[in-house]
Amino acid sequence: MPGFIPQGQAFNQTRQVYLATELALADTHWSRLRGLLGSSDREFRNGRGLWITPCRGVHTLAMSFPIDVVYLDRAGMVVHLEQNLSPWRFAPVRLQAASVIELPCRTVASTGTAVGDKIEIKVTRDLATSDIGVLSA
Repeated sequence: MPGFIPQGQAFNQTRQVYLATELALADTHWSRLRGLLGSSDREFRNGRGLWITPCRGVHTLAMSFPIDVVYLDRAGMVVHLEQNLSPWRFAPVRLQAASVIELPCRTVASTGTAVGDKIEIKVTRDLATSDIGVLSA
């Protein structure tokens, strides 16, 4: 997957299950703009995810596969879910969201993730691990 560099993990504390064990970070203008463009569903497989911060909504324009989207507030609480977001679609903008996690299709259902769940995101940078919560990147 072009430019996909796993830097962390996303863990659903409420359900005690990982959403992504290979989580890439999109926290610059260019990385957020690019997102998953150029990726295939074979490359974006179970266990992978893309954390986009800051972000209040996403699109799947020019993508060739559906995704699940988890919207998080600043405290890491799930405020909205989009399951099976088809290619060439716009997901709703949620003003209470501070970031989103894009996941392989069916991840939300298989993990039982629901609105109100607490998600912990850990990002590793420069060989040092830091628990950054959700928006302290």
